Amino acid sequence: MIKIRDIIKEIELYAPLSLQESFDNAGVQVGDVNQPATGALLCLDVTEEVVDEAIELGCNLIISHHPLAFKAFKSLTGSTYIERCMIKACKYDLVIYAAHTNLDNAAGGVNFRLAELIGLENVRVLSPQRGALLKLVTFVPEEYAELMRTTLFNAGAGSIGNYDACCFYQSGNGTFRAGEGTHPFCGEIGELHVEKEVRIETILPAYRKAAVMQALLSVHPYEEPAFDFYPLENTWNQVGSGVVGELPEEEDELSFLQRMKDLFQVGCVKHSALTGRPIREVALCGGSGAFLVKDAIRYGADVFITGEAKYNDFYDVEDHILLAVIGHYESEVCTKDIFYRLISKKFPTFAVHFSNVNSNPVKYL
Repeated sequence: MIKIRDIIKEIELYAPLSLQESFDNAGVQVGDVNQPATGALLCLDVTEEVVDEAIELGCNLIISHHPLAFKAFKSLTGSTYIERCMIKACKYDLVIYAAHTNLDNAAGGVNFRLAELIGLENVRVLSPQRGALLKLVTFVPEEYAELMRTTLFNAGAGSIGNYDACCFYQSGNGTFRAGEGTHPFCGEIGELHVEKEVRIETILPAYRKAAVMQALLSVHPYEEPAFDFYPLENTWNQVGSGVVGELPEEEDELSFLQRMKDLFQVGCVKHSALTGRPIREVALCGGSGAFLVKDAIRYGADVFITGEAKYNDFYDVEDHILLAVIGHYESEVCTKDIFYRLISKKFPTFAVHFSNVNSNPVKYL
């Protein structure tokens, strides 16, 4: 029997919670994840109608993009739709789970899905994360070097871009003297020992530190292994905010905007003044992504697409770039596709449903 925690684990392997922004509250919102899963309902927002839909379908797991709860509760009285959703979820033993900015920032996440829908090629992260990588250095006897490298790679270390199994190693001599009460792998207690060792260096995401350290300790032969983790300032080009890519062929601005309107079924596309230049390089960020406009301009993009922008943002772009705003809901409703792919690939016979509730609070006249 599939447990709810098994499904959540699969999502978090793809979009680790450590990738979420500091303001966010992604993860389990309510419920017991250790119960058997009867079905999952996928949505962008959790509303009372969505909770009712899950109950009617027999689903005890609701997976949303936007977290139901952003702030802590001092009481739970049902005075807001958020509290009513929480109360009903508890009453019917439902689990509500959200993958928000961790899914935005993940490799292949929300913005990559938008790029796929638009038909962009050569897609890469617009604003990569910094300070999210570690360097691991350890020392092992020569005969254990290959086992150690393989074990570290299997635990999630050694990937740089589209390359894996990346490491540096160098042979040398290590020394130690085993004290009383120890059980040395080699050498004698009380005697200085010299061992031919290999220094291994590799890189890993910071959120994989615990798993990599556990893997290292599981195969290292020494009673007291020597290893160090160093924080890195490198950018992690595989994860971060927004993406940029190229259209297969140039499009004129009005034709491109009309295509976006039709593609995302937008009631109204708001845009800045036309620049008169064709569209080829496209930058985008779903949701409230206007903070990336300057990055898009620096990148040399012809257009920046997002879900929300402020009045002054349309002024600030001047004639450097075309700013197109397609609506927050419209730019992120595709998250349901990502959830579906992840769950169905791992659990092909599990019941997964797309919510039929249009939770967009913005209406067009």
